[in-house]
Amino acid sequence: MARESIIERLLKLDTCAVSDGMDRLALQGATYGVRPMWPCPKIVGRAVTMKIKPVGLDKPKQHLGTLPIEAAQPGDVIVIDNGGRPDTSCWGGLLALAAKTKGISGVVIDGACRDIDESRDVGFPVYARAAVPMTARGRVMQESYNQEIEFAGVQVHAGDLVIADGSGVVIISRAKEEEVVREAEAVAATEARMAEGIRKGMSVLEVLEKLGYEQMLDKSKLS
Repeated sequence: MARESIIERLLKLDTCAVSDGMDRLALQGATYGVRPMWPCPKIVGRAVTMKIKPVGLDKPKQHLGTLPIEAAQPGDVIVIDNGGRPDTSCWGGLLALAAKTKGISGVVIDGACRDIDESRDVGFPVYARAAVPMTARGRVMQESYNQEIEFAGVQVHAGDLVIADGSGVVIISRAKEEEVVREAEAVAATEARMAEGIRKGMSVLEVLEKLGYEQMLDKSKLS
């Protein structure tokens, strides 16, 4: 049987297990404050990064987001650094349609977006800090893409792994992805055993004590 790809394995996990796996390795990657803007499905993919900056004396030569979409491969995730800015959009409906048409898995934004109804209608997952009606035009522009960015306090490079679901967004460095996914799988397997114990009638106290919930982040105590 063919070996599962790292993305196939990650699709079977959730952000909480991945965050716990990263804690076990003392790695940063879990973020907070970025949430699904509609009842989006979970997304997993390689990062295509984009950095936003305020419009100043320099004026944009292209509409923001167009070059990252062109550079992306099907299955990738657009990761946008807008410094958490909540007052102006850096992603809208036409970009969502273009990304969906290209097969991009979704977008995660440290900042605001707009046209959420359009994104939902075309089925394109959008994770952001806020939705606002204000356009990017005359306010912000694209500074760079596929360069190192900071996303909600986490360093992100092009090609890093991204997982996003109802609990938030986690970034996994490409250099550490095998270790992180392996640890997250161990966490998920232990939690599955705990859930099965509860379903069989064990008390939650008994399950969490016997199976060592409080020790789950200790790498040496979880097989």
